[in-house]
Amino acid sequence: LNVTLKKKTSSFNLDASLCFPEGISSIFGPSGSGKTTLLNCIAGLTRPDRGEIVLDGNILFSSIQNINLAPENRALGYMFQDSLLFPHLNVLENIQYGYKTIPPGSRKIEIPDLIDLLQLDPLLRRNPLTLSGGEKRRVALARALARSPRMLLLDEPLSSLHASLRGQIMRYLRTISEDLSIPMIYVSHSISEVIAIANQVLVLNNGTTVAVDEPYKILSTKDFASLEYEEPLENLFDVTITEKRENNRTVMGRIGEDLFSLPEFPVAVGETVSISLKASDIILASEKPRGISARNVFMARIDCLQRLGNRVLVQTYNSHRWFAEITLDAVDDLGLV
Repeated sequence: LNVTLKKKTSSFNLDASLCFPEGISSIFGPSGSGKTTLLNCIAGLTRPDRGEIVLDGNILFSSIQNINLAPENRALGYMFQDSLLFPHLNVLENIQYGYKTIPPGSRKIEIPDLIDLLQLDPLLRRNPLTLSGGEKRRVALARALARSPRMLLLDEPLSSLHASLRGQIMRYLRTISEDLSIPMIYVSHSISEVIAIANQVLVLNNGTTVAVDEPYKILSTKDFASLEYEEPLENLFDVTITEKRENNRTVMGRIGEDLFSLPEFPVAVGETVSISLKASDIILASEKPRGISARNVFMARIDCLQRLGNRVLVQTYNSHRWFAEITLDAVDDLGLV
């Protein structure tokens, strides 16, 4: 997808010249930076003032050629922030709604495959009003995919979900991207989500593109450091449960090559769960600590330090990348440079 457009709004002037490759690309920035406006221009819900949008060689919009395809003719799937399921249809009918609009010869994704992939079978006869937040997102995702889109647009798909549900939906999205080869544009104001899921990150601020790079590299740029991101930075990762230790009420899980000790909770050995750990909750030490209650202590190398106002973001790596936020005093005391 190649996008070159300008759009003037009451609060900013959107000016974008971008190329979205295969995989998952994320548009990140503070509220009001132009993320949803850009997504809506791509979807055909907002008309740019001028520019061009081309998907796989097909022109979706061109101000010079006076082309502006209707949203339903752009072969795009759109998952809105609020799900927007039809309340007068049950779950299966919601999914079938978009599927029926696609000619049989153009269907690349079949509904039974979506039901299996997103584990929707128990929900098919239920009314959307009875679903939980996570269930609604899965149904909305299935409905968007049922149209066999050439690209999937996601506007804050994980907002208001707790960590376990966010991790579950992110696993679904990664599976869809890899197994179905559907590129995605993922809009979020959560840098933690962006790091966990995206292959490429576009940073928007006040309608202007300030950086485009890989997620981990974005964090070390001056343009990112100048932004006030709105949520605490979290380490989001998947843990595969390897053992339940009933004698001390803990479970063991594997992250990369590391074993992680967790308080006991309802889970089966072999199950994959999602864990969230705030960067500010991670403690760094220059030597192995002794006589402390912390159960999870790992060796890691420091890859990067980035000053963020009155704190420092530290990127570390062993078999997995970790982020820690520490104070300026701690940087001095530990001799980090």
